[in-house]
Amino acid sequence: MKKVLVVDDEEKIRTMICDYLQAVGFETVTASDGIEAITQTVVENPDLIVLDIMMPGLDGLDCTRRIRQKSQVPIIMVTAKSEESDKLIGLEVGGDDYMVKPFSLKELAARIRAVLRRTENANPPETDEKSPVIIAHKDLILNTEKMTLLRDNKRVELTSVQFEIVKLFINNPGRVYTRMQILNSFQQDAFEGYERTIDVHIKNIRKVLERVPSKPQYIETVWGTGYRFSEEI
Repeated sequence: MKKVLVVDDEEKIRTMICDYLQAVGFETVTASDGIEAITQTVVENPDLIVLDIMMPGLDGLDCTRRIRQKSQVPIIMVTAKSEESDKLIGLEVGGDDYMVKPFSLKELAARIRAVLRRTENANPPETDEKSPVIIAHKDLILNTEKMTLLRDNKRVELTSVQFEIVKLFINNPGRVYTRMQILNSFQQDAFEGYERTIDVHIKNIRKVLERVPSKPQYIETVWGTGYRFSEEI
């Protein structure tokens, strides 16, 4: 049974979400603010966090920043704001997905399952018989079993989503992918309109992968279409 940490300053909302998630097979724990959420993340070690952005004190964005310093636990951001820029900020600071209030509890459960599947696919269980798959391209070395990426023999820290995107690209240098194709490669339940979040993931990957993020050598933008991984580094 997967454990979900539900973080919201409104008790009624926490109870509503927890009751539904428990009914469909999840274990739940709760936190009423950002500070408690950080503590619960350490103590309870949840498989996923549903995190409200608009909270007094330490809001969801700052909470995510602090959690990301220690953990790559999947985070679904919940916001009352519908502007695209507000949603994308949540992804920029380390969120894996977002939902806008009011939302369907059925859709929330579907999103949770989709994010958990993605995380599990990126982190398969270790076995003695399985050998790591090593993919090398120029100065990059990707290990699909350990979920690691090295550049010049130095580790590049990636989230599970970022790793899946880089793996797609490094396996197919030179191929142009649309945003929806990239989204479908790691998110089986791709929701309409979410392909724009790929821009944020690419931006975050460039921050840690590129030597000069404003002048990318690895992931190139193909204007009007999407992105491709450079064949010449």
